[in-house]
Amino acid sequence: MPAVFESAEWISAAHWLRNLKRGPRLPDNRTARWGCVAAGLVMILLTILWPRFFYPLVWGGVFLVLDPINESLGRASLLRRVMDGDWRTVISLALGALLCGFFWEMWNYYSFPKWTYHTPGVNAFHLFEMPLPGYLGYIPFSWELFALANFLRPRTSFSPLS
Repeated sequence: MPAVFESAEWISAAHWLRNLKRGPRLPDNRTARWGCVAAGLVMILLTILWPRFFYPLVWGGVFLVLDPINESLGRASLLRRVMDGDWRTVISLALGALLCGFFWEMWNYYSFPKWTYHTPGVNAFHLFEMPLPGYLGYIPFSWELFALANFLRPRTSFSPLS
């Protein structure tokens, strides 16, 4: 968690990101909030019931459940930010996690013992041991860390660009 947050903080200092204009806004209503929670619960359920097919959903379900709760409690929330059209934290977390993921996978590749991946449907085009599509899992993983940190420790959690 600290590695992803520190990397995201470093990326958030980039001039192009600080000056990023407002983007599309997610609707600010109960339907959007409950839609996120419902989608998250379905993702978690699918992952539990059929992990062989739905394992990629493991990285998004918890985020979609916790972040709307954070938003409704007045805590830092990516949902609130995208409802306001501010995508900078979403982007900095995503890029920070990809940066960390690259180094984690590089260090893993040369270590002993090491992780090896057996990912149904995407077990080709490896960068180190990880199949290239597997790196996409780092993006929602960073958002999940953000939601979890703000849910568990709302007064001291990470929130770049604030």
